[in-house]
Amino acid sequence: MSEDKDRVNGTTDETKVERGSSDHHTEDTYEKVCFMCRRPESKAGKMITLPGNIHICPDCMQKSFDTMNQNPNQINEMMNNMPNIGMFDLSGLSNQIPNRQRVKKKEEKKKTKEFSIKDIPPPHRIKAMLDEYVIGQDRAKKVMSVAVYNHYKRVFAPQDGNVEIEKSNMLMIGPTGSGKTYLVQTLARLLDVPLAITDATSLTEAGYIGDDIESVVSKLLAAADNDVERAEHGIIFIDEIDKIAKKKNTNQRDVSGEAVQQGMLKLLEGSDIEVPVGANSKNAMVPLETVNTRNILFICGGAFPDLADIIKERLNKTASIGFQADLRDKYDGDKNLLSQVTLEDLRTFGMVPEFLGRLPIVFTLESLTEDMLVEILKEPKNAILKQYKRLLELDEVKLEFDDDALRSIARKALEKDTGARALRSIIEDFMLDIMYEIPKDSSIGEVIITKDYIEKTGGPTILLRGQEVPRLEEK
Repeated sequence: MSEDKDRVNGTTDETKVERGSSDHHTEDTYEKVCFMCRRPESKAGKMITLPGNIHICPDCMQKSFDTMNQNPNQINEMMNNMPNIGMFDLSGLSNQIPNRQRVKKKEEKKKTKEFSIKDIPPPHRIKAMLDEYVIGQDRAKKVMSVAVYNHYKRVFAPQDGNVEIEKSNMLMIGPTGSGKTYLVQTLARLLDVPLAITDATSLTEAGYIGDDIESVVSKLLAAADNDVERAEHGIIFIDEIDKIAKKKNTNQRDVSGEAVQQGMLKLLEGSDIEVPVGANSKNAMVPLETVNTRNILFICGGAFPDLADIIKERLNKTASIGFQADLRDKYDGDKNLLSQVTLEDLRTFGMVPEFLGRLPIVFTLESLTEDMLVEILKEPKNAILKQYKRLLELDEVKLEFDDDALRSIARKALEKDTGARALRSIIEDFMLDIMYEIPKDSSIGEVIITKDYIEKTGGPTILLRGQEVPRLEEK
């Protein structure tokens, strides 16, 4: 009878064995965690397994025995007062820890060819790969390519006792929508290293409501699938770094400004940090893992909105009196004024010198022009126009854009003053009706987006299948 049930359910003895072996393989992938102190086996030592799949480390087991030896009467009283203690099922106390909070065992290093400097792509190749996805920002891409190349040479090159190479952490400054986060995301994807992106606005000094500074390392460990060795070669991007500048003219405690900068010094320079596995905060029920930040590349980015005024004030001080004096509004129309930033300007903005000293590479991103926005629309591998063309291709409809229409989209985006982010919202707006109406009519073969349609003074050009003379869609 049981065999018939197994046939109905599609299970046999062989499949049962396979399932059991796969579950066993999954359990072997993770380290055992002590039920009492929550330390993994790599830290606490060989675990003692009790009935019910409960694991206890030798330290906790010894402490339990010591307690029982010192107070045997208390144990006897507890047993006498609880006659039904034998009815408890110890299997309910087993280590039911989610996989995201479990530490994977370190695999034994296979005897393969050691990682060499030749495996690291040179700067010109890194920049060429970035060029396929990011338009413009040539200087920023060149700086990042060289810095990343030098960083991983430092990590993987054999140690030389005579020379110690310092970390090449970076600080990028650029207006909103200029591609700071996108540059880092593309770089990490091309290099195939774990990346953690965090926002500095949520960080606070230890003991206050908000994320601890160590939480940025915890996110990187999660991105590396709890593999400590891989996480220690990853990249951490801290966005909105200008929001932790030292507050001016305040009598309150600066728990999210200068205090956060001071707390990040040890992270940027390199130290052993204990971080919770699979959680944002430390508590007794979450295992901890030690991560060394010495080989983690930190990239900080921010818009620094008031920095332009500080640069103007510094530049206007030179030759401000006499016939050679500069006009006060000389730099008002300069879109790339941030490129003249100095460390003194950043200190005036509110960044402490010790923090800036651990970010030796400072560079700026250019403001996007109309020509750059047009290229962003159509040139990158994941350009938004290519995405829409592909979507309509699936409906066997060809989509084209007039050059004047692309210029009109770029001008509208410049008016919004939010950089490349504005392009998506503008295109989503005028493509809504097209994406809704096209699937209704199977006779449509081609759609041409015109300037008049973008500026809402006309409609797109619609070509029917096999039709030679185009007709305008009636509004």
